[in-house]
Amino acid sequence: MKKLIFAGFAAALLVSPAYAALQPGDMAPDFTAKGSLGGKDFTFNLKTALKKGPVVVYFYPSAYTGGCDLEAHTFAEEKEKFDAAGASIVGVSADDLGRLKKFSADPAFCAGKFPIASDADTSIAASYKLKVSKPRAGMHDVNQAAIDHAFIERVTYVISQDGKILATLSSSNDGLSPDQHVDKSLAIVSSLK
Repeated sequence: MKKLIFAGFAAALLVSPAYAALQPGDMAPDFTAKGSLGGKDFTFNLKTALKKGPVVVYFYPSAYTGGCDLEAHTFAEEKEKFDAAGASIVGVSADDLGRLKKFSADPAFCAGKFPIASDADTSIAASYKLKVSKPRAGMHDVNQAAIDHAFIERVTYVISQDGKILATLSSSNDGLSPDQHVDKSLAIVSSLK
């Protein structure tokens, strides 16, 4: 009986979220990551970006997949409004730099309007306490290219200039669609002006 109880307890721990995304009031971990802006190499550093104003850091599962494509396109469409609010945007995924260069320049998605960064080893996601899952065998993107990298859960952080998280927007916890991440983060940074 004790073994059965212990097994049940151990199973409960395994299904409980191993990570719980950082919450408002937490300090955002600084990070530096290689990425792309408009198809060109770009290095993003959070601390440097925060010197200019608030930063929206959005984590997404994979370039060239339905929800991620919509989110990137919506951020690109609304970029001028983020600029008017004094806010920077960066997307972060486990995509490799080759995929990010194409995605960042693609006029249907990022359109060269904001940087996207590679977290191929998912260490940045871990520092933000995000869930990471392995790709399923045989997964392909909208271009029929195989997806063989990890998937970081879709979570958007709005970070104030002092480095504190103002908002944590989550698709899995809040039921937000990818474009709602954009709308809500824009409303928050606009309210700071």
